[in-house]
Amino acid sequence: MNVTVFGTGYVGLVTGACLADVGHDVMCMDVDADKIARLEQGEIPIYEPGLEAMVKQNMAAGRLHFTTEAAKAVAFGKLQFIAVGTPPDEDGSADLQYVIAVADTIGEHMNDYKVIINKSTVPVGTADRVRAAVRSALEARDEQVDFDVCSNPEFLKEGAAIEDFAHGARIVVGTDSDRVKALMRECYAPYNRLRDKLMFMDVRAAELTKYAANAMLATKISFMNEIANLAEKLGADVEQVRHGIGSDPRIGYHFIYPGCGYGGSCFPKDVQALARTAAQAGYEPELLNAVEAVNRRQKQTLFTKLMQAFDNDLQGKTIALWGLAFKPDTDDMRDAPSRMLMEALWEAGARVQAYDPQAMRECRRIYGDRDDLVLVADRIQAVKGADALAICTEWKDFRAVDLDWLKQQLATPVVVDGRNLFDPARVKEAGLLYYAVGRGDSLQ
Repeated sequence: MNVTVFGTGYVGLVTGACLADVGHDVMCMDVDADKIARLEQGEIPIYEPGLEAMVKQNMAAGRLHFTTEAAKAVAFGKLQFIAVGTPPDEDGSADLQYVIAVADTIGEHMNDYKVIINKSTVPVGTADRVRAAVRSALEARDEQVDFDVCSNPEFLKEGAAIEDFAHGARIVVGTDSDRVKALMRECYAPYNRLRDKLMFMDVRAAELTKYAANAMLATKISFMNEIANLAEKLGADVEQVRHGIGSDPRIGYHFIYPGCGYGGSCFPKDVQALARTAAQAGYEPELLNAVEAVNRRQKQTLFTKLMQAFDNDLQGKTIALWGLAFKPDTDDMRDAPSRMLMEALWEAGARVQAYDPQAMRECRRIYGDRDDLVLVADRIQAVKGADALAICTEWKDFRAVDLDWLKQQLATPVVVDGRNLFDPARVKEAGLLYYAVGRGDSLQ
C-alpha cells in the first residue's frame, strides 16, 4: 500500500519506519525542512533502540521517503496518517492546532479518496473536527471528493516502540465504515498474523481508549508512590510490599515500581488532557486530579531528602546526578523528574554534575551552558568529589555498582536513590547514608 505519514516526531517516524519495514511504500511529510534534510542523510532526531537501523534500511530499499511538499504527500498515499504533536495548552487541554492544520492541508490538496487516520493522541470528538476541517477545505475549492476519518491511537512505550508496534497487544481502530475496516486490515495484515489483534469500535470509544489506558497506568504509579510514602512513615519496606501485591494476578507487577514520579511526553499530558475533557463535559474527575497531584508532589521527593540530609543547606554543594531522561532507553527529558530536581538544586545554590547514557545533548539543548551544570562523560566522572549522589533514572549502567568505591568518591557519603536500585542493607554496610523511596530507612 502507499501510505503517507504527517509528522516525523516520535510517533510518526516509528509508524512510518515500521510500516515500510513490512513492505508498504511510505512517505513521511514534515514542515521542518531542516529535520527532513537530516533524515534524508540518515540522521535520526530521536533516540529509540533499533530505529536508526530500520530507517536507513528502508530508505536504502526505496520504501521510505521524506518530503516537505504537502501536495506530494497528499497525492502519495490512500492512507493518510496524522501523527503530529498535541502539546498541552495553558489549561491542560490538548492543543489540536497541528492536527487541524494537517486536516486543512489534506482537504486543500486531495483529488481522490483518502482515509484520514488520527494516530496522534487526541481528545474525544477530534475525528469530527478533522472531518469538518477537510470538508471545509474541499468546499472552499468547490470540490466534492470522498474521504473517511478514523481513529487509530498509538500504544508505544519509549524505549520499546518498535517491539510495541510489531507485537503490541491490540490494534485499535475507531470507525463504522466497512471500507475503512478492509483497508486498515490490509495495512496491518503483516502485524496481525499470529492472532487477530484488530479491535474495531466507535470512533469516540477509540479516542477515549488511548487516554484511559495512559491514565490507568499513571494511576498505578501514583498509587504505588502513595503506598511508598506511607511505608516510609511506618518503617516498612515498600519493595517487599510491591512483591506482595504484584504476585496477585489481578494486580500484576507492571507499573507498580515506586520512585520519584513519572514524566515523558504521554502520561503527564494525557492525564491532564483527560481531566480537562471531563471538566468540559461537566464531570469532576477527582481521581485523575489526585493522580496528577501525587505525581507533582513525588517529583519533589529527591530534593526534599537532599535538603534533610544536609540540614536544609545545599549552598555550595555539588550533587551528582545519574540519569536525566524520564526513563531508560530514551533521550526524552520532557517532564523528567531530573529537571525538577536540578532546577530546585540551582535555586538552593547547589551545583550539578550529571551523566546520562543518551540525554546529554537534550540536556544541553534545554539548559545551555551554565556554571552550575557540568555534563560529564560517564557515571564515574559524575560522582568524583560530589557531596552526594542522586539517582533519577534506572538505566542498567547504574544497577551494578561497587559501593565501597562509591563511598570513596563522594565527599559526603550520601546517596538519594529515586529508583530503589540498591539493597539498603548492603549500602549501609558500605558506610553510605542511603535515602530511597519508601524503604523504611530514609532519614532515620
